[in-house]
Amino acid sequence: MSGPILSIRDLTVDARLEGETRRLIDGVSLDLHRGEILGLVGESGSGKSMICRAMVQLLPSRAIAITGGAVMLGDRDLTKLDETSMQAVRGGEIGMIFQNPTSHLDPVMRIGDQVAEGIRFHQKLDRRAAKVAAIEILRQVGFPDPARQYENYAHEFSGGMRQRAMIAVALSCNPDILIADEPTTALDVTIQAQILQLLMDLRHARGLSIILITHDLGVVAQTCDRIAVLRHGRLLETGPKRDILANPQDAYTISLLNSHPSMPEPAVAAGTEPLPQTAPATTKPLVEIDDLVVRFPAPGLGLFGARKPHAAVNGVSLRIMRGESVGIVGESGSGKSTLARAILGLTPLSEGHISFEGSDLAQQRQQTLARIRTEAAMVFQDPYGALNPRLTIGEMIGEVLDVQNKMPRQQIPDRVFELLRLVGLDPEFASRKPRSMSGGQCQRAGIARALAVDPKLIIADECVAALDVTIQAQIIDLFRDLKARMNLTLIFIAHDLAIVRNLCERVVVMYRGAIVEEGRSETVFAHPQHPYTAALIGAIPDINPDKPLLATGTNRYLMPA
Repeated sequence: MSGPILSIRDLTVDARLEGETRRLIDGVSLDLHRGEILGLVGESGSGKSMICRAMVQLLPSRAIAITGGAVMLGDRDLTKLDETSMQAVRGGEIGMIFQNPTSHLDPVMRIGDQVAEGIRFHQKLDRRAAKVAAIEILRQVGFPDPARQYENYAHEFSGGMRQRAMIAVALSCNPDILIADEPTTALDVTIQAQILQLLMDLRHARGLSIILITHDLGVVAQTCDRIAVLRHGRLLETGPKRDILANPQDAYTISLLNSHPSMPEPAVAAGTEPLPQTAPATTKPLVEIDDLVVRFPAPGLGLFGARKPHAAVNGVSLRIMRGESVGIVGESGSGKSTLARAILGLTPLSEGHISFEGSDLAQQRQQTLARIRTEAAMVFQDPYGALNPRLTIGEMIGEVLDVQNKMPRQQIPDRVFELLRLVGLDPEFASRKPRSMSGGQCQRAGIARALAVDPKLIIADECVAALDVTIQAQIIDLFRDLKARMNLTLIFIAHDLAIVRNLCERVVVMYRGAIVEEGRSETVFAHPQHPYTAALIGAIPDINPDKPLLATGTNRYLMPA
């Protein structure tokens, strides 16, 4: 491998807050070689993104500053350049793509124009030539009809296509280095695989050097050449990915590897004879769903008037037994969350029936809803968005207990403390507000609030998708412990099949509003019967670096990115 294209030497970044200095990056040294993919791995707060922001002088606050070290790009120290010089480096030599493309793409500017803008600024082409070049870049990043899609706006695309647009904007300036900051964290596993494959293809086609920031060791195992592990602003170890994955030297790296949910390889190809399944439970189901259809109006007008309503859930029948944990998996748009909202009475039913403990939601709606409100609860994906920022954690949990009216008010504080202990939080968290807590702590508080209704059923909707891998493992262990202690029934909605495999006894696979496969988890994952199930399993990033990024023969069932 040739010499480094970028060298970071003893980089130090400090924050000056309320008269005190806090060290954010502590003497980090790293090299990025030409044409390689370097993975920066660590939990939130480890310094991964801060290092890259410091490289291009885009620190998030004036209170944060580079206080030592150098960032050498060729013979230039980027830490010494003025803003005018850095503007030429950003985009022209170092491009960046971000985790949430929606917040970084201009909502009122056509996608093609956003790509062409960088071309005109850095390559000095006229408007017509820049448009031709932008269409070519859109083609390179996988837009199927780039000339037509040039005219579209960001909101008209799926999350995967918006991320492709973000990559096109970064490539428009023809950089040598691309920084990809958690570019696939919010995406479905199959779309994630497609975006990662795109980055690898672009590396070879354009000779790019890529810094890939992630907390997922499965992602770096299948895409990166070298890995750097960071924690609390310090570099713990770095080296070729096979060395780090096979023989980690630091205890923290070992804990990251141990936290990564494992997946068994399918024993046979999809469609072959499955293993015999265990007999169904003989107890009466807690939830019964029969021929459920949920339709939503389609926006706009078609050629002959109003468009046909879209069936988000289409003919679903399902039984949820008392005390079992059921995982519902599928990509965005498969109907998972709509089904969950229908079970809780939050979405009207178009056809079919849902019964909760024998009470029919369609025929006895008010009676059934009253029962659901006191015996079922939901845990949401965004731990911060699900909590009221104006209230303390104790006030939020106490409010639920007060509304339930199941105990004297003077006993509510003690019950709040008891619920916090149950989810692994110290009672002192009752006086704290969400903004002073980590994502994992907020999610535990959200689970405590759900438990305040003393539920028989908890529906967890993508509740660990936004969390670091070690925090994910802790929340999964918490659910497992709570289920055993309280005999809870759990519906766990996720696009991460590895987590479902480790938590749930039964799995239900949804594709475009319908159930295409269900069964015992170990059976479905070892012997998938439907090609779509096999496609989902094949797209899961694995810490085995020899596993291909996308299993061959499954792409026909993957939704377009």
